[in-house]
Amino acid sequence: MSTTPTATVTFEGVSKTYADGTIAVDNLDLVCPAGKITVFVGPSGCGKTTSLRMINRMITPSAGRVLLADQDVSFLDAAALRRQMGYVIQSAGLFPHRTIEDNIGTVPVLLGSSRRQARQQAADLMARVGLDPSMARRYPYQLSGGQQQRVGVARALAADPPVLLMDEPFSAVDPMVRHDLQLELLRLQTEIGKTIVFVTHDIDEAVTLGDQIAVFQRGGHLTQVAGPETLLAEPADAFVDDFMGTDKGVKWLSFIAADDVPLHQEGVTPAGHPVAVDHERWQLVVDDEQRPTGWVAPGETSEQLRACRRTFRPDRDQIRAALDSALLSPAGLAVAVDSEDRVLGLASHADLATSIRAARTQR
Repeated sequence: MSTTPTATVTFEGVSKTYADGTIAVDNLDLVCPAGKITVFVGPSGCGKTTSLRMINRMITPSAGRVLLADQDVSFLDAAALRRQMGYVIQSAGLFPHRTIEDNIGTVPVLLGSSRRQARQQAADLMARVGLDPSMARRYPYQLSGGQQQRVGVARALAADPPVLLMDEPFSAVDPMVRHDLQLELLRLQTEIGKTIVFVTHDIDEAVTLGDQIAVFQRGGHLTQVAGPETLLAEPADAFVDDFMGTDKGVKWLSFIAADDVPLHQEGVTPAGHPVAVDHERWQLVVDDEQRPTGWVAPGETSEQLRACRRTFRPDRDQIRAALDSALLSPAGLAVAVDSEDRVLGLASHADLATSIRAARTQR
């Protein structure tokens, strides 16, 4: 757990106008609560990155105040302020000539830690963000893009800052790695409880990560700030409604836990049990460890396996993941597994619909 108290970030009437008259941010009033993830989202040129950079004084407001806790950041020493704020950017921004452990230990050394202490701290942080200890002596070019981003997060956390600023940190990696990094950040946040301000142009990412989402539009106007469920169900205006996308109902499924989905064992065939040639329903064949090996279509044999492409975990995932599993299954059935990928049971479209209807009545 973090030892440094978190801090609220507050914008009071903040504007940024450049010399050519361009208005980047227009009279922004916003509170980013302590210990929560606030996501700035909007189209290119809407002022979200400018707003983020005014928090650590990389950009100076033309008007208004930015407060860290109750302190106006304009009265704080800029270098000292930045040392107490973690900052993660798109390209990770690692020093190419330093090893991974020395990249992570950069700020602790600047703050007075010995190199040995900084490297020990780096080892602890590497474990926390899911990096293998064997990577400590490698250089950034020897790591994948996703691994570099994990190093960037570890480095940002090295001084145990109260605030973590993240400017489109996952946008340069492929979609699968990006999803893994999002889940890793959510897991990490349950441990560290930082005040996180996160910039993205991707509304799906915002919905996944945000405790609250601030929607900006061009001209630096804050159009709406609310939790993701409220934005999906009650957009403030046509701009927000359009920006949230045409599949708002599907996004809403991300807020329904999958732990109540009815599961059935019918159709699960254990390893070593031959599938009858005259069977009338799809069969999911599992191995000796109860892990899925593939599907057998009605009337076919177990030599004609079709891939089980996607599963879901009822203890962790939402209905959206279960529906994805069912839609990608040749049998039209979702496959539920535990943390060891062992099959717990199957769920039909009707089972998923039952859970969705129950969730809607509880809203």
